[in-house]
Amino acid sequence: MVVHPSHDDGPRVHPRTSPSETAFDAPAIDLTRIHVLAVDDEPDALALVSEVLQAAGARVTAATSGADAIHALESETPDVLVTDLGMPGLDGFALIDRVRRHADERVREIPTAALTVYARSEDRMKALRAGFQMHLAKPIDPAELVTTVAALAKRFLQR
Repeated sequence: MVVHPSHDDGPRVHPRTSPSETAFDAPAIDLTRIHVLAVDDEPDALALVSEVLQAAGARVTAATSGADAIHALESETPDVLVTDLGMPGLDGFALIDRVRRHADERVREIPTAALTVYARSEDRMKALRAGFQMHLAKPIDPAELVTTVAALAKRFLQR
């Protein structure tokens, strides 16, 4: 059987994506009043996470290292922590360990998502066992990021 390509000049859209969404659109989730601490040593990745969350209405504090994140936690407790795992010095695993052992109960209970280029099931399980509630693979999908932050914040704020 010979298959001939169609000559459709219309935009290509994934069948599960609504036509009004582009590749970088976040879902219509309002993160207003949600404070997120985003941590990543890679400036472009940190900027992307910050921009996506701010576009959804979140207030974002950006930290470029685990040490900066610990310092930020001393000033204000965010509703959600989103951190890269592979950072020099205080990496994401060491950061979550410090958060979960923090003297302040509100800090200890911050819902946290791990961002990583390691997306195997073993990597996900390692992150969850370390104390993260969610594991997100890089490159990050904006819709998944916003949805994850909304779910984590909802759980935290309902207490």
